[in-house]
Amino acid sequence: MDDAYLAAVRMLARRELSEAQVRQRLARKAFAADAIDAAVDRLKAERTIDDARVAGAIARMETSIRKRGLLRVRQRLSAAGITGAVADAAMDEVASEVDQDALLSHALERRLGGRPGIADERERARLYRQLTGQGFESDRVLRLLRSRRHE
Repeated sequence: MDDAYLAAVRMLARRELSEAQVRQRLARKAFAADAIDAAVDRLKAERTIDDARVAGAIARMETSIRKRGLLRVRQRLSAAGITGAVADAAMDEVASEVDQDALLSHALERRLGGRPGIADERERARLYRQLTGQGFESDRVLRLLRSRRHE
């Protein structure tokens, strides 16, 4: 039990991880299931593992630093093993803090590299794929691309 706990503390010293990520990494290190459960329970009791805190950090990093859309944020939360009410709360918080249209416009400006508009349909399709891949909703992307095509 103590070995699993110490291994988890070392993992958490490097970066914030969700409960699912800690469990997965401890299992990869071949710790017994009961040792993993005991270590995770102890870490949760000490508030060393807090999925709500991790979800908020992931959501803020994805939108503020990486400039990604809400769909990508949801995907990253799911990949970290954070779902349900905890993920919903983090999504609601970040959605209220970030202007998605401004974030999308910024991402398009970066893709255009200072050019005033979209050259042709091929470029428009490429931009659509890139922006939806960054997690922006397709209807917002289409609306913005249509407005930029006529410039």
